[in-house]
Amino acid sequence: MDEGGLLGGKFLFKKLPDGLLDKTRVRCTICKAEFKYHRSSSSLAYHLRAKHPTESTSTGPRQSTLQEYGACGRITKNVREKVTNSLVVWIAKNCRPVSIVEDDGLREVIRAASGDECYNLPSRGTIVSRLHTLYGDQRAQQSSKLVQVRNVALTGDHWTSVNNDNYLGVMAHFIDNDWTMQSFALTVSKTEERHYAEACADHFLNVANEWKIKEKVTTLGTDSARNMVAAARLLPFEHMPCMAHILQRTVTVSLNDSAFERALAKRHKIVGHFKQSPANAQELKAQQAAHGHQTEPLVQDVPTRWNSTLEMIKRIQRNKFGLTTIPTQQNSKVTMLTDQELDRLQKLEELLEPCRYVTELLGGERYVSCSMVLPALCHLFRIMEPSDDDPVYVLRFKKIFTTDLAQRRDSSNLTWLKIATALDPRFKDLKCLSKDERREVWASVHDLLMSETDAHQPSAQTTEEPSPKKSKMSICLLGSPDSDTEEEEDAIDYCLNLYKAEPKIDIGECPLQWWLKREGAHARLAPIARKYLSTPATTVPCERLFSLSGHIIQKKHASLSSDNVNRIVCLSNWLSWLLQKVQFLALSNSVSGFTPKSPQILWLVFISNNYSL
Repeated sequence: MDEGGLLGGKFLFKKLPDGLLDKTRVRCTICKAEFKYHRSSSSLAYHLRAKHPTESTSTGPRQSTLQEYGACGRITKNVREKVTNSLVVWIAKNCRPVSIVEDDGLREVIRAASGDECYNLPSRGTIVSRLHTLYGDQRAQQSSKLVQVRNVALTGDHWTSVNNDNYLGVMAHFIDNDWTMQSFALTVSKTEERHYAEACADHFLNVANEWKIKEKVTTLGTDSARNMVAAARLLPFEHMPCMAHILQRTVTVSLNDSAFERALAKRHKIVGHFKQSPANAQELKAQQAAHGHQTEPLVQDVPTRWNSTLEMIKRIQRNKFGLTTIPTQQNSKVTMLTDQELDRLQKLEELLEPCRYVTELLGGERYVSCSMVLPALCHLFRIMEPSDDDPVYVLRFKKIFTTDLAQRRDSSNLTWLKIATALDPRFKDLKCLSKDERREVWASVHDLLMSETDAHQPSAQTTEEPSPKKSKMSICLLGSPDSDTEEEEDAIDYCLNLYKAEPKIDIGECPLQWWLKREGAHARLAPIARKYLSTPATTVPCERLFSLSGHIIQKKHASLSSDNVNRIVCLSNWLSWLLQKVQFLALSNSVSGFTPKSPQILWLVFISNNYSL
């Protein structure tokens, strides 16, 4: 290769005014066309074949191509395609920057693995083009899933990136025809407008229209922010407030007006003392090792991070011996917790631990969670009942907690939650509700069955046809106009009583598997169950989507366009979901949504023994 030349001298590096060569730009010596160069000559060879076919077949010295290596036992064209496609999937699924194809280390790894010392990674343009193609293929697959279902639940939330850009994340949740819970991202789109209620409502409608599911959307799950609640009122969907946010707000309100406030303030300073100084953190590790404890850093609670207060208290309690020793040795001015304050934090840990269990229980997206809200809340109310052994500050916390949670529970979509609980064969006895509420729930299910029956009745014929002649005696066989309605009422009552007579399944069993086996016996009720059980109890799936987005929108991705952000985040979600589904099917005991001895099952068993009124 000549100085600054490529492909036998047919291309030259661009010369800068100072006489140096720009190794990122090349110029065709035949037609003077200029191209970008990323250490791959594939596009240059394509230009020669397309524009200068006589020159591309010249026998002069040139760089060998990967196709030619196949004859020498090196990377063939098919293998090269597989490597490129694998790189695209890796970049999308694991949120790697596209610029990683310019990494010399990755190139050397592939060269060592393939034995091809002349292999060059594909260019960034090739990777981006393949990402767009992969996104289109995967989106078509996700769209085909939505076409086959009648009802879809949405969850959505806004998020601000490190670049101070606003993004709206929306996820779809539904139960497919095989009674399997499905959940995947629809979009992570950049929003320019202020998040007023009207703008938020328009954003959700645009997503529903884009995916052609507006008529199928049943519920929209959001947090309890005022603009989101107001936006939900403007939409033709049922609003499902996030129960995790509700529980977190209740805990925050209870802590702000309790006797734990002073102990928590001192604990903040203690954690800061060890987190802000590497020397202090090292001494803490030495004390942990001396006491035979696991070496772990202290954590500071964050208002927007669920259960962080509980985790901070736990680590303080586990390391309290070392925490009292180090400041004494250092003559530090940090005020340590007294025995009385440590005892109060222990009481607080016991109060917050059930809240953590409930948050994790309701935050799943692969199993039915909406029907577990009321039993779980009922259990929390039982936990927070006053006891004779409770000190005054615990009684005050419990009173504030139950009062605030009751108000937030009543302002949620109770009607939807009650019907979902009734249609879950684990909780259909409705012991978490009073007897009057149970009757109201079954009356609502009865009305839904009537509506379902009316919706599927054949429409009247619009064409004018002469009615057939009836014999005079046949009119004696006709009943009253209300006879058909009475028969329909009897059929619905029979259908409802048949379901209520079914034995309640074990708390560890999957309700979707139960419905899969008995869909034929309860054909009228099954569509309603699929509709109500598909709604998630929280917006935690969207929070996970934003955690994923945080790995993509970072310093190495600062130049990514919002469209590419949307493609990569959605692809990562879709591809990860497929991989996790395969792994889950291989490990599960034919119970969709739960693995054997999972924390969800153990906690549900605990709740089932304590939640009844």
